[in-house]
Amino acid sequence: MSDTLTIHRLTAEIVTPASFDPFGVVLTPMADGTPFTAEEAVLDVSNGIPRFYLMHLDDKTPEFVRVTRHLETTQTLMSVGDVEWTIAVAAPGIEAPALDDLRAFRIPPRTAITMRKGTWHAGPFFAEPSMDFVNLELDDTNVTDHHNHRFDDTLGVRVVIDGE
Repeated sequence: MSDTLTIHRLTAEIVTPASFDPFGVVLTPMADGTPFTAEEAVLDVSNGIPRFYLMHLDDKTPEFVRVTRHLETTQTLMSVGDVEWTIAVAAPGIEAPALDDLRAFRIPPRTAITMRKGTWHAGPFFAEPSMDFVNLELDDTNVTDHHNHRFDDTLGVRVVIDGE
C-alpha cells in the first residue's frame, strides 16, 4: 500500500455478543440438540443460492484502504483450526462509513460471526502466512453484491489494526 497515505489506527478488541451486536452475531459451540436461537435467526441467504465453502487466504496483514458490504445476504465466517483472526466492521445502513464508524474485533478460535446484511467489513486478517475460513454467503456475492468504499481515494487514509 502507498506510503503517501495517512495512517489511521484501530485497536482490535476481543469480540463479545454485546460488542458485535450492531454488526451481527457471535456464534460459539453449543450442545447438540440446543433449540434454535435468536443468534441463528440473523442468517439470511434467501435472495439467491447459498454458497458454503472453504476460503483460502494468503498473507492478510491487518491493514486496509477499502471496506465492502453485501446488501443481499448475511455473511458467516469462521477460521479453520485453532487460530485467532481479526476483522474490521462498520454498521449497516451507512452509505459511506467514516473512520469513526470502524471497529476492529479479534475473533477467538472456535468462534464464528454472522454479519448482518449491509455490514461494512475488511478482513479477515491474521498473523499466519495463510489461513482457511468457512464462508457462507450467496453464490454470486462477490460478483453482483460487492459494494466498496475506499478510504485511500476519499480521505487519503490507510487503516492499520493494532492488537494482532
